Amino acid sequence: MSINIVVCAKQVVDPETPASAFRIDSDAKRVLPAAGIPPVVNGFDENAVEAALQLKETVGASVTVLSVGSGFVMDVMKKPLSMGADQLVLVDDPLVADLDSFATARALAESVKKLGEFDLVLCGRQASDWDNAMAPLGVAEMLGIPCVTLAQKIEVEDDGGIVVQRALTDGYEVVRATLPALVTVSNELGEPRYPTLRGIMTAGRKRPTVWSASDIGLRASDLAPKLLLEDLFVPVSDRQCELIGGEDDADAGRNLALRLREARLI
Repeated sequence: MSINIVVCAKQVVDPETPASAFRIDSDAKRVLPAAGIPPVVNGFDENAVEAALQLKETVGASVTVLSVGSGFVMDVMKKPLSMGADQLVLVDDPLVADLDSFATARALAESVKKLGEFDLVLCGRQASDWDNAMAPLGVAEMLGIPCVTLAQKIEVEDDGGIVVQRALTDGYEVVRATLPALVTVSNELGEPRYPTLRGIMTAGRKRPTVWSASDIGLRASDLAPKLLLEDLFVPVSDRQCELIGGEDDADAGRNLALRLREARLI
C-alpha cells in the first residue's frame, strides 16, 4: 500500500531571534526580518515532515511539501527535501504574503486540490510566529475531510484508515479516521531527523514547483482578511523594584510588613 501525503510547511521568523534584534513596523503592523538572521521552517511543520517520512518508510508514500507565501529563502525551504521529501511546491506571490488564518487556509486548500489525488494532509499543530493553530482546521473544512489534531503517532491501516494517538496534558487518546484526512502533528512525535549529506546534495539538484495565486484560481478579493489586526507592538515593562532592608532579618521583615500595610496590600 502506498499513499500520497501533502505536508503544509511555513517559513517563519526564527523563534530564537534575540529580543534585541526583534523589530516591528508599527504602521504596517508586521514583524521586520532581523538583519543577519535567516528565517526557518516552522518547528511543528518539521515534526509533520518527520511523521510523513516515517509513514513513507513503513507503508510507502509520496511526500509533497507545500508552502504559501512570498520571499522564500530557498536554502530554508529545501530542508524538507534534504530530510527525504519527494517534491516541494511553493505558492510564491505577493498576494499570498501576510495572510490571516482564513485566507491561508483557502490558499492551502486550493493548492491541495490543484495537486490532485491525495490521501493524507499533515500540518504542524501551530506556527511559531502567530501561534493561532487555526489554518489546518480551515483547510480540513474547505476540503471536506476529517481533521485530527495534536498527533504524537500516526499509523495507516490496510483498510484505508488511520489510527492516531492524540497528545493530551495527562496522557493520550487513540482515535481512528478514514482517508483522506488531515492531521496536525505535535512535537511529542519526536525530534525531526537531521538532513544527511546525500539528502542535501539531492535536494540541491531538485527544483521546486512554483505557482502564483492565479495558478490556484485565487484573486485578491478571495483572500480578503476575516480578522482585523488592531495593533502590533512589543509590550513595555515598566516595573519598579524597591529594596526594603533592616538591621537584621527580623527587622527587615517588620519593615516589609509595614510597607505592605501602607500600600494596603495586607
